[in-house]
Amino acid sequence: MKMRSASLCCLLALVMQLGLEGVLSAAPSYGERGSDLGIQVFQQVARSKPVENVVLSPHGVASILGMLLPGAHGQTRKQIISALHYKKKGPYKMLRKLHKTLTSKSNQDIVLLANAIFSQKDFPIEETFVATNKANFQCESRALDFSDPSVAANQINDWVNSKTKGHIPSLIKEDMLDPALTRLVAINSIYFKGLWKSCFQPNNTKMRPFNGGDGNVYKVPMMSQLSIFNIGVATTPEELKYRVIELPYHGNTISMLIVVPYEEDTTLSQIIPHISTATVQSWSSLMHMRKIRLLMPKFTADAEVDLKEPLSALGVTNMFSQETADFRHLSAEPLHVSEALQKSKIIVDEDGTKAAAATTAILMTRSSPPWVTVDRPFLFLIRHHSTGTILFMGQINQP
Repeated sequence: MKMRSASLCCLLALVMQLGLEGVLSAAPSYGERGSDLGIQVFQQVARSKPVENVVLSPHGVASILGMLLPGAHGQTRKQIISALHYKKKGPYKMLRKLHKTLTSKSNQDIVLLANAIFSQKDFPIEETFVATNKANFQCESRALDFSDPSVAANQINDWVNSKTKGHIPSLIKEDMLDPALTRLVAINSIYFKGLWKSCFQPNNTKMRPFNGGDGNVYKVPMMSQLSIFNIGVATTPEELKYRVIELPYHGNTISMLIVVPYEEDTTLSQIIPHISTATVQSWSSLMHMRKIRLLMPKFTADAEVDLKEPLSALGVTNMFSQETADFRHLSAEPLHVSEALQKSKIIVDEDGTKAAAATTAILMTRSSPPWVTVDRPFLFLIRHHSTGTILFMGQINQP
């Protein structure tokens, strides 16, 4: 039984900077399949934290499971495949295409995906597992000495800090690494930075009231611009209306979608369970280009999410159990996942003022356009258009 308790950790470091930031591009069907699992994880976390800020990368959740998949066998593999709605024979060709699309320079906005497997030195890993991850995710493989958890944690954190441009300086805690039992740490990091297609001028940003999810009113810096946006009103199956506003990034391949309940007595928590990639796709038929004065808050949000409980609730249970985890295609030594953690950070501001000249003509108007003010809890999604991949999403209760 002692052999059965060797562990591997799955960790994600994610950063998005908006206003400066944008989203990634993904492979059509597989981008949406993985994103849907990530959205379901987000929904569970948001349900448990209805008045807090929550930030998550649906694509990051799918990516870390995709990295473990080549090592999984039997029921452990079936549960991962089922949760991701992947085809049983193996999604690797599509995952490779997805990774390539998301990181393509044609996006124009900066999207960096980095994956790594840190293993105990001299720990035998199946060559096929390493080769598959390298081919699909450009995954690095490094040997560490987990017998000194402090040094190992520092080395992993240095890697994460570098890949996320310093936004997530620390992901691993020393006490997560059992010096006797830790065999492998798998990490996925996403960094996104994009210019708004239509920028916010900093001198238009004013302190305005925001009705927080906790019932308090906060004065926050509210960005403002008069421009043409894709905007519409959607309805949940329970007939609750909500407004959707699309803010594209300058590469036109990635957009941020803002979701705000239409009626003041409708809460964000009533809207979130309704969201899926199919819902997001359906918005396109409801939205139309309209000139509006948009007011929305600048915001920065950090979040750390323990993925073990939400993934288990979605049927991915075996990999967390010493008794049932089966990673025989990763190593002959019995392994289970001891930690599954994601850290995310988003920064949304006016940055992107280099595009100001291109939008000057749009700012002129003959009539007084309607004001759309995002002054209460809202949901955001960062989506790659052609593939439907949701790179990041979050609920903001207090900017």
